Amino acid sequence: MWRARFENVWLTQPNRVLHHENMATEEMREKNYSLEELKDFLQKNEGKMIPDQKHVFDTILQAILSDQGGMFFLDAPGGTGKNFLINLILAKIQEKGEIALAVASSGIAATLLSGGRTAHSAFKLPLNMTLVDRPTCHIPRQSGTAKLLQKCKLIVWDECTCLIKLHLKLSMNTARHQS
Repeated sequence: MWRARFENVWLTQPNRVLHHENMATEEMREKNYSLEELKDFLQKNEGKMIPDQKHVFDTILQAILSDQGGMFFLDAPGGTGKNFLINLILAKIQEKGEIALAVASSGIAATLLSGGRTAHSAFKLPLNMTLVDRPTCHIPRQSGTAKLLQKCKLIVWDECTCLIKLHLKLSMNTARHQS
């Protein structure tokens, strides 16, 4: 049987974080990135931001790093660099060793975010809200997902307006109750 090394087939070597008893699979997934690649990405791209992007970048980072928190809506026409800016913010938070969760309302939108996945996957949202009397996100308090939400410094939700209002409300309530 032939075995190929990752680098021989042009795949990046996985980040083999030492398994720690308190680090759930979900947290390991969110921390599975190369610090060198993040620093390289930031070094190459931070200077490319236009003044409006830089203002948003600085404002959001200040709110996160000062533990001030907040909710920000980034609204701009297609092709104006929203995903570029979001990926820079995600990289900056991750560079500091923090957890930044990237979700989107659709799988297509999730592929444009670094480490992105669907909101349904991240928050265990019900798929058909009309079939459930009292819809909830199915995240047990002591689960890996709950611990991930507790440690998360940033949640970016791309195309959040494409979902039902109740999905957003459920996600926000779940995040609040986990912290």
